[in-house]
Amino acid sequence: MNIETDQDCLGIDHNHDLAPFFDILTYKDGLHSFIPKNFFQDWLGQPSDVGTMHFGKCSGFGIESIVKYDSAIQSLQVGRFVSGGLRVKLLLNGQHEIKTMSTSMLMFHHSDLMSPPQPQYGNSVIKNDIWIGDEVMMLGGGVIEDGCVIGARSLLPPNFKSEPFGIYAGTPARLIRFRFSDKIIESLLEIEWWAQPDLLNWLKVINPYFLTDFTVDEAKTLDLLAELKAIKASWVNLHQPQ
Repeated sequence: MNIETDQDCLGIDHNHDLAPFFDILTYKDGLHSFIPKNFFQDWLGQPSDVGTMHFGKCSGFGIESIVKYDSAIQSLQVGRFVSGGLRVKLLLNGQHEIKTMSTSMLMFHHSDLMSPPQPQYGNSVIKNDIWIGDEVMMLGGGVIEDGCVIGARSLLPPNFKSEPFGIYAGTPARLIRFRFSDKIIESLLEIEWWAQPDLLNWLKVINPYFLTDFTVDEAKTLDLLAELKAIKASWVNLHQPQ
């Protein structure tokens, strides 16, 4: 299993209080990501040793969550600040062919029998600042855009595509509403608060903006976001390579 993350990762913190439950990636700035034990599995429920995954800083999934890799064909990209609930299942592959006479995998029943090649999903992408509720199941090839919320026990079908900052729920998952107005969403996507350099210090500077209800007064929220854009511009300029 090839796990990639931010370049300033120091490895797994075995002394963290939650280390019995998670592989805790720790970074130079003191931030963490949380990967539940037994997260990478194959179709036998055994640890998978194939596949590629990018796991962003400050992301984590709840206990008993799994990502199922049966081959090295698919990859999973998890961005920053992704919050996954308990028993989330990310099923990257494992399809049966339905265009032939039978869906049965005959090769497993006798060594003299053959099965057609299994169809494969595309790569799966879970972007940034996303909340995935308990027991969500996501099939392969999908993209969850920045800022989304996925309701508990929702099913994301193959090749699911969301809109940024949408709230989705159901089986199959459907758009319920958006978290914010179009103008607020546009500003948030421009700011990309999750992607700025010197991340911990950046979060400390902008922390007060996280404490405001953005749904009460659009005009005031847009004024706050205009302030945040100016702060971002100064921050990015300050952190330009010399």
